[in-house]
Amino acid sequence: MTKCVAFVGQKGGVGKSTLARALATSAKEAGLQVKTVDLDPQQATCTIWAQARDRYNVSPPIKVEAFLSAKEALATLRAEELLIIDTPGYIRDDITEIAARADLLVQPTSPTVDDLYPAVLTFQALENVGISRDKFAFALCRTLAEEEASDARAYLKGLGYGVLLGDVPEHIDYRKAMNQGRAITEASRPALNGCAETMMADLLARVGLALPEVRRSGTA
Repeated sequence: MTKCVAFVGQKGGVGKSTLARALATSAKEAGLQVKTVDLDPQQATCTIWAQARDRYNVSPPIKVEAFLSAKEALATLRAEELLIIDTPGYIRDDITEIAARADLLVQPTSPTVDDLYPAVLTFQALENVGISRDKFAFALCRTLAEEEASDARAYLKGLGYGVLLGDVPEHIDYRKAMNQGRAITEASRPALNGCAETMMADLLARVGLALPEVRRSGTA
């Protein structure tokens, strides 16, 4: 059965599309059959990125399909091993349907209270409609220092939530990479790639799709 990872949240700019693109790239490089879905036709962040990837001839090519609803996207599944859903920067009416189908709901957040507080409320709201906490994972993004990442991780774990390994620091090289159709696992600095690869390896492992050993050993 196809594994499904959905990136959710009620705020834009916290890293949903960034991580969706990185996961699609890592999974494709690992040889997985991947379907990447963009459910935000207005912003179309992942869709536009995939077009840039084609223009810059970045390999492997990533196909992103745009849909208006999760139901439409799910109806097109065939033999894919992984379905990646990038949702808009707000909570949609079909979020419960997405959450019910997903094996993992990833919510990116920066370490600031302005992002952490609404992020926790989002997962609490999903719990209130019957979604198991076991499906939740936070991803720390846009970090500026090890200390703030550590403090945010401790705070979220103290509330009983899972947090993906590693964190994605704020860095201009990530922006340059994505502007050229590359993922944050394909930046110009190996150390930055390692940060992102650690998180992607943990994410895939949580849904039972491990990266090849040689790739994991380079990001420990």
